[in-house]
Amino acid sequence: MTNLTRRGVLAAAAAAAAAPFVAGSAAQAHPNQPKTWDLTLLGTSDTHGNVYNWDYYRDAEYDDSAHNDVGLAKVATVVNGIRAERRGKATLVLDAGDTIQGTPLATYYAKQEPITTTHERHPMARAMNVIRYDAVTLGNHEFNYGLPLLDLWIRQLGFPALAANAVNARSGRPAFTPYVIKKVDLGRGAPNLRVGILGLTNPGVAIWDRANVEGKLRFEDMVATAAKYVPEMRRRGADIVLISAHGGDSGTSSYGPELPNENPSALIAAQVPGIDAILFGHAHNDIPQRFVTNTATGAQVLLSEPSKWGQRVTRMDFTLTRERGCWQITTKAATTINTNAYAADPVVLAAVKEQHNTTVAYVNQAVATSTQELSAAESRYRDTPILDYINKVQTDTVAAALAGGQYAALPVLSIAAPFSRTALFPAGQVKIKDVAGLYIYDNTLEAVVLSGAEVRAYLEYSAKYFVTLAPGAPADPASISDPAVPDYNYDTMSGVEYDIDISKPVGQRITRLVHPGTDTPVGAAEQFVVAVNNYRRSGGGNFPGIVKTQVYNAQQEIRQLLIDWAQAKGAIDPADFFSLNWRLVREGTPVFP
Repeated sequence: MTNLTRRGVLAAAAAAAAAPFVAGSAAQAHPNQPKTWDLTLLGTSDTHGNVYNWDYYRDAEYDDSAHNDVGLAKVATVVNGIRAERRGKATLVLDAGDTIQGTPLATYYAKQEPITTTHERHPMARAMNVIRYDAVTLGNHEFNYGLPLLDLWIRQLGFPALAANAVNARSGRPAFTPYVIKKVDLGRGAPNLRVGILGLTNPGVAIWDRANVEGKLRFEDMVATAAKYVPEMRRRGADIVLISAHGGDSGTSSYGPELPNENPSALIAAQVPGIDAILFGHAHNDIPQRFVTNTATGAQVLLSEPSKWGQRVTRMDFTLTRERGCWQITTKAATTINTNAYAADPVVLAAVKEQHNTTVAYVNQAVATSTQELSAAESRYRDTPILDYINKVQTDTVAAALAGGQYAALPVLSIAAPFSRTALFPAGQVKIKDVAGLYIYDNTLEAVVLSGAEVRAYLEYSAKYFVTLAPGAPADPASISDPAVPDYNYDTMSGVEYDIDISKPVGQRITRLVHPGTDTPVGAAEQFVVAVNNYRRSGGGNFPGIVKTQVYNAQQEIRQLLIDWAQAKGAIDPADFFSLNWRLVREGTPVFP
């Protein structure tokens, strides 16, 4: 391989030694054995705007506790090396979605200098075109910035963007390319192999980006859509069928039953005949190889998920023979390759260098001065000023917008989730990157009216985030939360005071819910305006009572509101917004005094 670090050479050698044997192209170990050819599929997913191995929030090279690296520049080196290794043989490269959202780089070219205004090529289009992908599936985050930006990004790609189950809401016809059938040259005089590639996006788009797609697009069941198109692809001559699916393999959903399953990749493999392999994403897991038995045919369907952010590249290897004029897969196997063993590809870096530098300069602009260091490290289990900063800005924005109107007399509550455990406002100069590191999603601010009973139900649902711990049992912050509930699906609330008793069963944990500074309980029939982000208000996380008509929705991005508030004030001082209004307890005793 080219551009390998020394660590990469060792890792590549180890991987080659451990990899399953794949017969050489047209190899014949014995005169009576049939000729074999091979196909390799390389796959990524959930790259989320990562090109450089760079953490824009820290303004430093990316690193984590496992020493993962990120970015398409590293992916490119893996892909180029395997293509060189397999010169003269067939290699396909696919992506399973969530591509154009997730870093300040992606946000900058959607918000600050949107490509829909400048018509500049999107950095993820630049990088992916250099790598020469064969197809990409649309993930749910592709819809975050609206359909015009998505459509332009698709036109900037040098390969198809697939989403078979996204249909025009009026006509019912596919809104995007459902699938492609590629003629692949296997070399050594073999007939072309016709590879069908079906793309499936996530039905949760209908909830998470309702404002962008409602009345325009409908998102159909991924399993049913595969059952519709796989036979069609076979009839049209596909010798093998691959699916690129933006949906995990757990079979569960983060929302209720009103939409099709969010993570159905294993169900697709089990229920739809005629599929050879599935590259999947969405769940951000590293699943090198999984086989699922199709219940109708008994065939073993190969699945793989390549983690996130370009940290892994899936490699699937297929051995094929010709029998009576038809292609047959005789063996298949998969693994994932850790990109941290590879140098960044200089061509990809050069293609995005100017945009990367522009983004770095932007996020390093100072917005205010903080009177003290504010950290989010404890925000999951302790009321912290940095999360109250979010709630203060949201409360002020909604209250000002509703002043003098129908809801002006109602108290304004606000909810915020601990999106990042590493966010930090340093004492002194606070930069855009610090604010972006606290609020890492491109959510907009909305508000709805909830009753006191609905507020309690909301907090009870949020409190399921914590494990149950008996009074006196050791309480470790590292294991205080249920690993099945992500941090972004746990909300804290300002404007009321409450205790969460984690010694009690889920649903019975809000033991104290009172008006601020009093012992007056919140009445079940009382009315409150609640400031909330669009993801949650649209049903993300399946919180109760929150999916209702907004009383405020100015389509203002919360991250920008945080920046604007800091710039207007000039100082970030906890005395202006911090109120210790909630705590974890066991039988009334604080868990973390």
